[in-house]
Amino acid sequence: MNLINIGYGNVVSADKLISVVSPDSAPIKRLMQQAKEMFKLVDGTCGRRTRAVLVFESGHIILSALMPDTITQRVEQMNGGKNA
Repeated sequence: MNLINIGYGNVVSADKLISVVSPDSAPIKRLMQQAKEMFKLVDGTCGRRTRAVLVFESGHIILSALMPDTITQRVEQMNGGKNA
């Protein structure tokens, strides 16, 4: 299992990660609200501003205070520089 640090001591499985997106658009805000209603939203921001939304195969949504570019770089480093 490959784990990626999403900030502030929080790690997630990179194997089940589908996408890393910005939380600013209306469709992503709706996705976050639906996940919250279905108890599939995990807030990993530690009280900070949400800058990235991670979408997983299971339908879980995890919020991170790191920028999407930072998380993407960490996934690419783990994969040896290949595109994630």
